[in-house]
Amino acid sequence: MPKDIHKEEVNPGKVVFEWTVKEYEEQERERRWYYLMGVIAVTLIVYALVSQNYLFALVVVLFGIILFLQDIQKPKEIYFALTESGMIVSSRFYRFSEIKNFWLIYNPPTVKSLYFTLNSLVKHRLQIPLLDYDPRPIRDFLTQYLEEDLEQEDEPVSDKLGRILKLH
Repeated sequence: MPKDIHKEEVNPGKVVFEWTVKEYEEQERERRWYYLMGVIAVTLIVYALVSQNYLFALVVVLFGIILFLQDIQKPKEIYFALTESGMIVSSRFYRFSEIKNFWLIYNPPTVKSLYFTLNSLVKHRLQIPLLDYDPRPIRDFLTQYLEEDLEQEDEPVSDKLGRILKLH
């Protein structure tokens, strides 16, 4: 269990499920992916400059820098646990009262994820890879404390696009 949780004098309760996940999925990108993204970035920057939308040009450049930095460093290992009173993500403890609902997207081998909707305006959705864990006991445990969003039958469009375009 992360040390920071004990500093806050929070009692997360007994750990029921725990595993570590990578901060983000490492992508195997071919050389042509970099060429294609470079062409798209240059095209967008030229368009932004021609249309005098300098803020958009800056956003495209910053996005490229973020992708480059993500590419040169390895993702951190993040501790995840479900406890009797909430969940732990890295050193942050979320009480079940801070979580609106959850849903599972389990379409192996492509998608095996657990999603949480948080009662927060800043970070409203949290995605945790299930790795090779069986989702049934996790679902059974979570339904004791949280509402399952049964309307969610597919991963969010942003996650799907990020996976297809190898952006995260």
